Amino acid sequence: MAAASEQQQLHAGASLSSPRLRVHVTTLVQPSPSPPEISLPLTFFDSFWLHSPPVERLFFYRLAPDADVAAIVSNLKDSLHHAVSAFYPLAGHLCLSPGTSGRYELYYCPGDAVTFTVAECEDNVDIDGLATDDPREVTKIVPLVPPLTEGGGLLALQATLLSARRGLAIGVTAHHVAFDGSGSTHFLHTWAAACKGADARPLPPVIDRALLPDPRGLYDIISQAAPSTDDLKFVKMSADQILATFTLSKDDLLRVKDVVADEAAKRGVAPPRCTSLVATFGFVWWCYQRAKESGGADEDPTAYMVFPVDHRSRMKPRLPDEYLGNCVGPAFVVAHKGELAAAGAGGLFTACAAVASAIDEAVRGIGTSNMDAWVRRIMEAAAAGVLSVAGSPRFRVYELDFGFGRLAKVDIVSVARTGEVAVAESRSSAGGMEVGVSLQPAGMDRYRKCFADGIAWIHNHQS
Repeated sequence: MAAASEQQQLHAGASLSSPRLRVHVTTLVQPSPSPPEISLPLTFFDSFWLHSPPVERLFFYRLAPDADVAAIVSNLKDSLHHAVSAFYPLAGHLCLSPGTSGRYELYYCPGDAVTFTVAECEDNVDIDGLATDDPREVTKIVPLVPPLTEGGGLLALQATLLSARRGLAIGVTAHHVAFDGSGSTHFLHTWAAACKGADARPLPPVIDRALLPDPRGLYDIISQAAPSTDDLKFVKMSADQILATFTLSKDDLLRVKDVVADEAAKRGVAPPRCTSLVATFGFVWWCYQRAKESGGADEDPTAYMVFPVDHRSRMKPRLPDEYLGNCVGPAFVVAHKGELAAAGAGGLFTACAAVASAIDEAVRGIGTSNMDAWVRRIMEAAAAGVLSVAGSPRFRVYELDFGFGRLAKVDIVSVARTGEVAVAESRSSAGGMEVGVSLQPAGMDRYRKCFADGIAWIHNHQS
């Protein structure tokens, strides 16, 4: 156990306007009983994320006035042992495989641990001002997520007390190379169930990388084509970077689907398969491109969007849902910027049709030579300016119940660094979606206007 009692500690990259934190203690949570040493070689799906920045998520909870805060924090730490024991490779670290120059593995040996930090905000930070959809300065929430340990750490956790101990923020920082969003939320649901003392617990993870063979030699293809950390270009966060959440209700999504179906009929073409996810991605991309167009001219005529598709059910043999690792591939969405940014039904139809087509292509491409070109296509899209997506409504993040109250808000803080948009199920509208967007103030003003105008238009649209 390592303690950092009564000291000031700010997350790297925080500014002077960040809230001041007092770290009470940082505990090393080890699997118990300690499993034997294990090395898990990276698969080709894992290798995509070798040089990516960590994924940072925040979960905000309001605590009852009579809540026993000391008991809550103690229970969080004690129950974490259960989750870490089940997901013990996450206590290890990323390293080169012995005797190789370009092969990596996740290595765990007895004594490795996950860090769990307990902190308290010394400033009077109102949880209502943090757990909101309204724009917030990213610098005010970055310190609430912990850094990974040096030397290839895979997972770090932090519980920060807010608002005179009437609020709690649980920060989760994870290296994407260890697992995808499905595996990450599987871990969190396992921790929450143990903390709550629920009788029904999630199934344990399946820890077996041999379940994912690589007959095409994709690991070498991907790792050789992938850029280094220095070559990757991420968003340079300014001191005034903003994060906001936009909600699409079930009714909004139905109206998007109606617009798309009506436009297809007018064009005399078959309508695209416009699911709620397609409608969400299409609407968000349409607004995003319209906001970019209003911000100035762009020479490249092609707009790109990339989002992850889970392929567990499509692998041969099929991977278990509980497989611990990465099993997501990219879906590439391409459209002409002028057609995408067009006002009204034309632009929205273009966006949704392109998203639906990209999903079909991604599904058909599994096991084919299309996979060989993944990195090249990602790099081409990134060079031209791409909107990418993190998260998924399938993860049921708003069902994370640790036993001390309903989850008030979820944010993927790292989108401020990667330029992605974060997608989750709506906490306020059954059947709806919420989307986290991070931009600088001028860009956020344009996006908010385009989003509001788009919502107003779909509600006034008549077929």
